[in-house]
Amino acid sequence: MEQVAFIVWRESVEALLVVGILYSWLRSSPEGRRGLPWLWGGVGAGLLLAVALALVLLGMASWLSDTGQEWFQALMALAACALVVQMVVWMRRHGRGLRRELESGAAAQVGGDHWWGLLALVMIAVAREGSETVVFLYGTVLSSQRNDQVLPTVLAGVGGFLAALLTFWLLQLGGRVITWRRFFKLTEILLLLLAGALLVSATDRLISLDVLPALVDPIWDSSGVLDTAGGLGKILADFAGYRAYPALSQVLIWLGYWGGAICLLRRASAQAQPQSGRTRAPAAT
Repeated sequence: MEQVAFIVWRESVEALLVVGILYSWLRSSPEGRRGLPWLWGGVGAGLLLAVALALVLLGMASWLSDTGQEWFQALMALAACALVVQMVVWMRRHGRGLRRELESGAAAQVGGDHWWGLLALVMIAVAREGSETVVFLYGTVLSSQRNDQVLPTVLAGVGGFLAALLTFWLLQLGGRVITWRRFFKLTEILLLLLAGALLVSATDRLISLDVLPALVDPIWDSSGVLDTAGGLGKILADFAGYRAYPALSQVLIWLGYWGGAICLLRRASAQAQPQSGRTRAPAAT
């Protein structure tokens, strides 16, 4: 349940940031206010696309055999891991100029009275966050949930969204303790940890399918120090991919993942520095 709440919270805050930037910009001029209905239409259309994706994924899973579902869930976990890393890298590269990019894109549509273009811009932005949420949830939780846990999952998602509204309001205050910059730095680390857990979960399934060789299984046994049955060990297993009995191939893949993620983030930071040197970062990030 904690994974559900965290994913919905983080993705909802980012979607609220995008919508909030465009909403504030449109309200700043009489001409822009004409686009507010198109803004909310884009939000609704983006949410509908995310719901459609969820229905497609659930439908595909119901058609598959037991082995097919194992393959599908492993591929979804890998896809979710890749999406997390891509999102973190994208925000590291474009976060400073996000407000400027959104406002310039909206200005091009408003200036030419292309309101459908504004709707499409918002729809794509919201659908991107919504589809990522769907893939993350399916890759981490929904694929292994029992029917009697549907309600707790929904409640965790609602709680995550309400927490996102509160977080967005606090960040808009521009306090010294909670700022957009600190928010993204903290959640960047948490998201990368979660992506690592998704990757390890996928390797569990691939090893059980005899697709990925274990090499040495297990390479160690740390259950006597930190077990994954509950407490801190379970939290680390859910959010960081900790295993008390890991296979050697899992450890090597996990290390390779972190090495690759660090290299991608350093490259993204280097690409973002020239822009930040020329243009002042927006208050939102």
